Amino acid sequence: MLIKIPRGWELPESAATPHSVFLNRRALIKGLAAGPFVAAASGALPFAGALAADPPDPSAKFYPAKRNDAYKVDRDITSEVSASSWNNFYEYLPAAGNITSQAQQLKVRPWEVKITGMVEKPFTLGFDDLLTKVQLEERVYRHRCVETWSMIVPWTGFPLKQLVDLAKPLGSAKYLKMVTFNDKDMAPVQRQFWWPWPYTEGLTMAEATHDLAFIATGIYGQPMPKQHGAPLRLAVPWKYGFKAVKSIVEFNFTDQRPVTFWETTGPREYGFWANVNPAVRHPRWSQEDERPLGSNKRVPTLLYNGYAEQVASLYAGMPASEKLFM
Repeated sequence: MLIKIPRGWELPESAATPHSVFLNRRALIKGLAAGPFVAAASGALPFAGALAADPPDPSAKFYPAKRNDAYKVDRDITSEVSASSWNNFYEYLPAAGNITSQAQQLKVRPWEVKITGMVEKPFTLGFDDLLTKVQLEERVYRHRCVETWSMIVPWTGFPLKQLVDLAKPLGSAKYLKMVTFNDKDMAPVQRQFWWPWPYTEGLTMAEATHDLAFIATGIYGQPMPKQHGAPLRLAVPWKYGFKAVKSIVEFNFTDQRPVTFWETTGPREYGFWANVNPAVRHPRWSQEDERPLGSNKRVPTLLYNGYAEQVASLYAGMPASEKLFM
Protein backbone atom coordinates (compact mmCIF):
# COMPACT_ATOMS: atom_id res chain seq x y z
CA MET A 1 0.00 0.00 0.00
CA LEU A 2 1.34 3.41 -0.96
CA ILE A 3 1.34 5.86 1.94
CA LYS A 4 1.88 9.51 1.01
CA ILE A 5 3.53 11.61 3.70
CA PRO A 6 2.67 15.28 3.07
CA ARG A 7 5.52 17.76 2.99
CA GLY A 8 5.53 20.81 5.23
CA TRP A 9 4.60 23.13 2.41
CA GLU A 10 1.64 21.17 1.04
CA LEU A 11 -1.96 22.33 1.31
CA PRO A 12 -5.12 20.34 0.59
CA GLU A 13 -6.72 21.35 -2.67
CA SER A 14 -9.86 22.28 -0.75
CA ALA A 15 -7.97 25.13 0.94
CA ALA A 16 -6.84 26.72 -2.32
CA THR A 17 -8.95 29.67 -3.37
CA PRO A 18 -10.52 29.19 -6.84
CA HIS A 19 -9.96 31.66 -9.67
CA SER A 20 -13.60 32.68 -9.70
CA VAL A 21 -13.26 34.36 -6.32
CA PHE A 22 -10.85 36.85 -7.84
CA LEU A 23 -12.49 37.73 -11.14
CA ASN A 24 -13.45 41.18 -9.86
CA ARG A 25 -9.86 42.14 -9.08
CA ARG A 26 -9.92 45.32 -11.10
CA ALA A 27 -12.98 46.54 -9.25
CA LEU A 28 -11.24 45.85 -5.96
CA ILE A 29 -8.10 47.69 -7.02
CA LYS A 30 -10.13 50.65 -8.24
CA GLY A 31 -11.54 50.97 -4.75
CA LEU A 32 -8.09 50.71 -3.22
CA ALA A 33 -6.82 53.47 -5.49
CA ALA A 34 -9.10 55.91 -3.69
CA GLY A 35 -6.97 55.55 -0.56
CA PRO A 36 -4.74 58.29 0.85
CA PHE A 37 -1.58 59.41 -0.88
CA VAL A 38 1.74 59.13 0.91
CA ALA A 39 2.51 61.98 3.27
CA ALA A 40 5.59 64.05 2.57
CA ALA A 41 7.16 62.71 5.75
CA SER A 42 7.37 59.26 4.21
CA GLY A 43 10.16 60.37 1.92
CA ALA A 44 8.23 59.60 -1.27
CA LEU A 45 7.47 62.25 -3.84
CA PRO A 46 3.75 62.98 -4.30
CA PHE A 47 1.68 61.32 -6.98
CA ALA A 48 0.44 63.99 -9.36
CA GLY A 49 -3.07 62.61 -9.75
CA ALA A 50 -5.23 60.43 -11.94
CA LEU A 51 -3.63 58.94 -15.04
CA ALA A 52 -5.20 57.91 -18.31
CA ALA A 53 -6.54 54.38 -18.30
CA ASP A 54 -4.24 51.73 -19.75
CA PRO A 55 -5.24 50.08 -23.03
CA PRO A 56 -6.42 46.46 -22.88
CA ASP A 57 -3.66 44.10 -21.76
CA PRO A 58 -2.62 41.89 -24.70
CA SER A 59 -1.38 39.23 -22.27
CA ALA A 60 -4.80 38.78 -20.63
CA LYS A 61 -5.50 35.81 -22.91
CA PHE A 62 -2.89 33.77 -21.02
CA TYR A 63 -4.76 33.98 -17.70
CA PRO A 64 -5.78 32.16 -15.66
CA ALA A 65 -3.10 29.53 -16.20
CA LYS A 66 -3.42 25.98 -14.95
CA ARG A 67 -2.38 25.52 -11.32
CA ASN A 68 0.59 23.23 -10.71
CA ASP A 69 -0.53 21.19 -7.71
CA ALA A 70 3.03 20.24 -6.80
CA TYR A 71 3.40 23.67 -5.17
CA LYS A 72 1.17 24.10 -2.13
CA VAL A 73 1.53 25.39 1.40
CA ASP A 74 -0.06 24.68 4.77
CA ARG A 75 -2.04 27.92 5.21
CA ASP A 76 -4.94 29.51 3.40
CA ILE A 77 -4.25 31.82 0.49
CA THR A 78 -4.10 35.49 1.49
CA SER A 79 -7.07 37.55 0.32
CA GLU A 80 -6.37 39.51 -2.81
CA VAL A 81 -7.40 42.80 -1.23
CA SER A 82 -4.82 42.32 1.55
CA ALA A 83 -2.02 41.25 -0.79
CA SER A 84 -2.71 44.03 -3.28
CA SER A 85 -2.85 46.87 -0.76
CA TRP A 86 0.30 46.15 1.25
CA ASN A 87 3.45 46.07 -0.85
CA ASN A 88 7.12 46.96 -0.91
CA PHE A 89 8.07 48.77 -4.13
CA TYR A 90 10.89 51.15 -3.32
CA GLU A 91 10.71 52.98 -6.62
CA TYR A 92 7.36 54.34 -5.41
CA LEU A 93 7.57 54.32 -1.62
CA PRO A 94 10.61 53.62 0.62
CA ALA A 95 8.51 51.61 3.08
CA ALA A 96 5.82 48.94 2.98
CA GLY A 97 2.31 50.26 2.50
CA ASN A 98 -0.55 50.86 0.08
CA ILE A 99 1.25 52.09 -3.02
CA THR A 100 -1.55 51.19 -5.44
CA SER A 101 -2.10 54.80 -6.53
CA GLN A 102 1.58 55.70 -6.86
CA ALA A 103 2.37 52.56 -8.85
CA GLN A 104 -0.10 53.50 -11.60
CA GLN A 105 2.69 55.73 -12.97
CA LEU A 106 4.46 52.54 -14.09
CA LYS A 107 4.17 52.11 -17.88
CA VAL A 108 4.35 48.45 -18.80
CA ARG A 109 3.78 48.71 -22.56
CA PRO A 110 6.02 48.61 -24.47
CA TRP A 111 8.39 46.61 -22.21
CA GLU A 112 11.64 45.07 -23.35
CA VAL A 113 13.80 42.51 -21.58
CA LYS A 114 17.53 42.42 -22.30
CA ILE A 115 19.59 39.23 -22.09
CA THR A 116 23.21 40.27 -21.65
CA GLY A 117 26.62 39.20 -20.44
CA MET A 118 28.07 35.71 -20.72
CA VAL A 119 25.62 34.20 -23.19
CA GLU A 120 26.04 32.76 -26.66
CA LYS A 121 24.49 35.88 -28.18
CA PRO A 122 22.96 38.84 -26.28
CA PHE A 123 19.47 39.80 -27.38
CA THR A 124 16.46 41.92 -26.50
CA LEU A 125 12.95 40.52 -26.37
CA GLY A 126 9.60 42.23 -25.93
CA PHE A 127 7.68 41.07 -22.87
CA ASP A 128 4.69 39.92 -24.91
CA ASP A 129 7.00 37.97 -27.22
CA LEU A 130 8.61 36.36 -24.18
CA LEU A 131 5.24 35.02 -23.06
CA THR A 132 4.93 33.09 -26.31
CA LYS A 133 8.25 31.31 -25.66
CA VAL A 134 7.53 30.01 -22.17
CA GLN A 135 4.90 27.81 -20.55
CA LEU A 136 2.84 29.68 -17.96
CA GLU A 137 1.52 27.93 -14.87
CA GLU A 138 0.18 28.91 -11.46
CA ARG A 139 2.02 28.11 -8.24
CA VAL A 140 0.94 28.80 -4.66
CA TYR A 141 3.99 30.11 -2.78
CA ARG A 142 4.82 31.50 0.60
CA HIS A 143 6.17 35.06 0.65
CA ARG A 144 8.06 36.22 3.76
CA CYS A 145 9.18 39.84 4.09
CA VAL A 146 12.27 40.63 6.14
CA GLU A 147 9.99 43.09 7.99
CA THR A 148 8.16 40.01 9.41
CA TRP A 149 4.89 40.20 7.46
CA SER A 150 3.98 37.34 5.16
CA MET A 151 1.43 36.19 2.63
CA ILE A 152 0.43 33.10 0.66
CA VAL A 153 -0.29 33.94 -2.98
CA PRO A 154 -0.99 32.17 -6.29
CA TRP A 155 1.64 33.49 -8.68
CA THR A 156 1.31 32.89 -12.42
CA GLY A 157 4.53 32.67 -14.40
CA PHE A 158 7.21 30.26 -15.49
CA PRO A 159 10.30 28.62 -14.00
CA LEU A 160 13.32 30.91 -14.22
CA LYS A 161 15.18 27.97 -15.74
CA GLN A 162 13.09 28.37 -18.88
CA LEU A 163 14.52 31.86 -19.34
CA VAL A 164 18.04 30.61 -18.55
CA ASP A 165 17.65 27.96 -21.24
CA LEU A 166 16.38 30.59 -23.67
CA ALA A 167 19.40 32.80 -22.90
CA LYS A 168 21.95 30.01 -23.51
CA PRO A 169 24.54 31.14 -20.94
CA LEU A 170 28.17 30.14 -21.26
CA GLY A 171 29.51 27.50 -18.90
CA SER A 172 31.68 30.18 -17.27
CA ALA A 173 28.64 32.14 -16.04
CA LYS A 174 28.29 31.70 -12.27
CA TYR A 175 25.64 34.27 -11.38
CA LEU A 176 22.47 35.80 -12.78
CA LYS A 177 22.13 39.52 -12.14
CA MET A 178 18.65 41.04 -12.49
CA VAL A 179 18.03 44.76 -12.91
CA THR A 180 14.82 46.77 -12.67
CA PHE A 181 13.94 49.85 -14.72
CA ASN A 182 15.50 53.24 -14.06
CA ASP A 183 13.17 56.09 -15.05
CA LYS A 184 12.88 59.14 -12.80
CA ASP A 185 9.80 60.38 -14.61
CA MET A 186 7.99 57.07 -14.22
CA ALA A 187 9.19 56.44 -10.64
CA PRO A 188 9.66 59.71 -8.73
CA VAL A 189 11.47 58.12 -5.76
CA GLN A 190 14.33 57.34 -8.16
CA ARG A 191 15.10 61.06 -8.08
CA GLN A 192 16.40 60.55 -4.56
CA PHE A 193 20.11 60.32 -5.28
CA TRP A 194 21.08 58.56 -2.03
CA TRP A 195 19.47 55.30 -3.18
CA PRO A 196 21.65 53.11 -5.46
CA TRP A 197 19.28 52.94 -8.44
CA PRO A 198 18.49 50.87 -10.38
CA TYR A 199 17.32 48.12 -8.04
CA THR A 200 19.60 45.13 -8.60
CA GLU A 201 19.46 41.56 -7.36
CA GLY A 202 21.30 38.34 -8.06
CA LEU A 203 21.28 34.57 -7.73
CA THR A 204 23.86 31.88 -8.25
CA MET A 205 23.29 29.80 -11.34
CA ALA A 206 22.39 26.87 -9.08
CA GLU A 207 19.69 29.00 -7.42
CA ALA A 208 18.47 30.44 -10.72
CA THR A 209 18.00 27.00 -12.23
CA HIS A 210 16.42 25.48 -9.12
CA ASP A 211 12.86 24.30 -9.68
CA LEU A 212 11.41 26.75 -7.13
CA ALA A 213 12.95 29.86 -8.74
CA PHE A 214 10.08 31.47 -10.64
CA ILE A 215 9.45 34.48 -12.85
CA ALA A 216 5.99 35.76 -11.97
CA THR A 217 3.95 37.57 -14.61
CA GLY A 218 0.59 37.43 -12.86
CA ILE A 219 -1.18 36.83 -9.58
CA TYR A 220 -4.68 35.67 -8.57
CA GLY A 221 -5.33 34.45 -12.10
CA GLN A 222 -4.72 37.86 -13.72
CA PRO A 223 -1.78 39.73 -15.28
CA MET A 224 0.55 41.27 -12.70
CA PRO A 225 -0.80 44.48 -11.12
CA LYS A 226 1.60 47.39 -11.15
CA GLN A 227 2.04 47.54 -7.39
CA HIS A 228 3.28 43.93 -7.43
CA GLY A 229 6.01 44.71 -9.97
CA ALA A 230 4.45 44.39 -13.41
CA PRO A 231 5.05 43.05 -15.93
CA LEU A 232 7.50 40.48 -14.53
CA ARG A 233 9.21 39.92 -11.20
CA LEU A 234 11.21 37.27 -9.41
CA ALA A 235 9.70 34.86 -6.87
CA VAL A 236 12.18 32.87 -4.75
CA PRO A 237 10.02 31.72 -1.83
CA TRP A 238 12.80 30.43 0.42
CA LYS A 239 14.36 33.91 0.58
CA TYR A 240 13.26 37.17 2.18
CA GLY A 241 11.06 39.27 -0.06
CA PHE A 242 13.62 41.96 -0.85
CA LYS A 243 15.33 39.44 -3.15
CA ALA A 244 12.19 39.40 -5.34
CA VAL A 245 13.22 42.14 -7.75
CA LYS A 246 10.27 43.73 -9.55
CA SER A 247 9.68 45.12 -13.05
CA ILE A 248 12.81 43.48 -14.46
CA VAL A 249 14.37 44.88 -17.65
CA GLU A 250 17.69 42.99 -17.75
CA PHE A 251 19.01 39.52 -17.04
CA ASN A 252 22.81 39.62 -17.02
CA PHE A 253 24.88 36.44 -16.83
CA THR A 254 28.23 37.00 -15.16
CA ASP A 255 31.14 35.32 -13.40
CA GLN A 256 31.20 38.07 -10.75
CA ARG A 257 28.86 38.03 -7.76
CA PRO A 258 26.51 41.01 -8.11
CA VAL A 259 26.54 43.69 -5.42
CA THR A 260 22.83 44.09 -4.85
CA PHE A 261 20.67 47.10 -3.99
CA TRP A 262 20.30 46.22 -0.31
CA GLU A 263 23.91 45.12 0.14
CA THR A 264 24.88 48.62 -1.01
CA THR A 265 22.26 50.36 1.12
CA GLY A 266 22.58 48.37 4.38
CA PRO A 267 25.47 45.89 4.23
CA ARG A 268 25.32 45.14 7.97
CA GLU A 269 21.63 44.18 7.76
CA TYR A 270 20.98 42.82 4.26
CA GLY A 271 23.22 40.35 2.48
CA PHE A 272 23.42 38.59 -0.85
CA TRP A 273 21.86 35.30 0.28
CA ALA A 274 18.84 36.44 2.35
CA ASN A 275 17.59 32.94 3.13
CA VAL A 276 14.83 32.79 5.73
CA ASN A 277 15.87 31.45 9.14
CA PRO A 278 13.81 32.07 12.30
CA ALA A 279 16.87 31.40 14.47
CA VAL A 280 18.89 34.28 12.97
CA ARG A 281 17.81 37.74 14.08
CA HIS A 282 17.74 40.77 11.91
CA PRO A 283 20.00 43.26 13.73
CA ARG A 284 16.92 45.23 14.82
CA TRP A 285 14.22 42.59 15.35
CA SER A 286 13.50 38.90 15.77
CA GLN A 287 12.65 36.68 12.82
CA GLU A 288 11.11 33.92 14.96
CA ASP A 289 7.55 34.60 13.83
CA GLU A 290 5.56 36.54 11.27
CA ARG A 291 2.22 38.29 10.76
CA PRO A 292 0.18 36.98 7.83
CA LEU A 293 -1.47 39.83 5.96
CA GLY A 294 -5.12 40.18 6.90
CA SER A 295 -4.53 38.72 10.36
CA ASN A 296 -3.65 40.12 13.77
CA LYS A 297 -2.09 36.83 14.81
CA ARG A 298 1.55 35.85 14.57
CA VAL A 299 2.66 32.42 13.41
CA PRO A 300 6.05 30.69 13.64
CA THR A 301 8.47 31.27 10.80
CA LEU A 302 9.97 28.14 9.22
CA LEU A 303 13.54 27.49 8.13
CA TYR A 304 13.95 28.49 4.49
CA ASN A 305 10.35 29.66 4.77
CA GLY A 306 9.14 26.06 4.72
CA TYR A 307 11.22 24.96 1.71
CA ALA A 308 14.24 23.50 3.52
CA GLU A 309 13.64 20.04 2.08
CA GLN A 310 13.98 21.45 -1.42
CA VAL A 311 16.77 24.04 -1.10
CA ALA A 312 19.03 23.34 1.90
CA SER A 313 21.38 21.28 -0.27
CA LEU A 314 22.17 24.39 -2.32
CA TYR A 315 24.15 25.71 0.63
CA ALA A 316 25.83 22.55 1.89
CA GLY A 317 29.52 23.08 2.60
CA MET A 318 29.36 26.87 2.42
CA PRO A 319 32.16 28.57 4.41
CA ALA A 320 31.21 30.05 7.78
CA SER A 321 32.05 33.52 6.45
CA GLU A 322 29.00 33.41 4.16
CA LYS A 323 26.07 34.99 5.98
CA LEU A 324 23.37 32.83 4.49
CA PHE A 325 20.48 34.19 6.56
CA MET A 326 20.74 37.96 6.19
